[in-house]
Amino acid sequence: MFEVYCNHKWILHKKRLQKYKLKGYLYDFCILFLIFESFRRIEEIMENIEKTVAQHLLKVKAVKLAAENPFTWASGWKSPIYCDNRKLLTYPEERKYITEALVEVIKDAYKDIDMIAGVATGAIAWGVMVAEALGKPFVYVRPKPKDHGTQSQVEGNIEPNQRIVVVEDLVSTGASSLSSCDALRKAGGIVLGMVAIFSYNFPLSRREFEYKDIELHTLCQYDSLLEEAVAQNYIDQKHLEVLRDWRINPSTWTGVEKPEVSDSI
Repeated sequence: MFEVYCNHKWILHKKRLQKYKLKGYLYDFCILFLIFESFRRIEEIMENIEKTVAQHLLKVKAVKLAAENPFTWASGWKSPIYCDNRKLLTYPEERKYITEALVEVIKDAYKDIDMIAGVATGAIAWGVMVAEALGKPFVYVRPKPKDHGTQSQVEGNIEPNQRIVVVEDLVSTGASSLSSCDALRKAGGIVLGMVAIFSYNFPLSRREFEYKDIELHTLCQYDSLLEEAVAQNYIDQKHLEVLRDWRINPSTWTGVEKPEVSDSI
């Protein structure tokens, strides 16, 4: 989508300038200005996708809040929010939109790929749909090798040096997502990058992705989700403050104290 948009605009720009017979510095200036406008438009498209994905997550009630009885993640972190992207799979319209958005991001970011990999279990379905749309082979990656049978962690066949894009449904600390990339590399694949539906965009996860040299593209991030949730009155001011406080230092956050109940009449 984005690549086609850019190419289409570039052709139009050249035709316009040829029509007016512009040359020299004026020609260069006009080209730079028109390219800038194209990228500005692409940024608007991406912002619209992020907003739409946030709307879909809220519409299907994938976002759960629990400040007083926080959720516990696999990492051990306590959280007042839980985003269950798997709920999107139930709804055909939302499922189609997410799949198409993932496909277009991959087409735009990666020109030559051999395979799609999904992170178990939440991204297996998304990975299969993306691979089908792109006409590419698919494998999925377990959190850890099986303790029986073949003891495989990567399910499916990978040829040496196959170029792989990983599909993830959600990125929190990044540990499980990056573990999947490690497994794919160990199996002989070349991991080009990862695309995900949603990310909490923690500084910790950003650093880990940079350290592992894994490029991450997400359709929606935490701040955009909160912004849309406020706009829809999905969360009130009290919850917003809790969610912002938690975001500052999630690894040490323990929850909101329950108000004391007085025994007096």
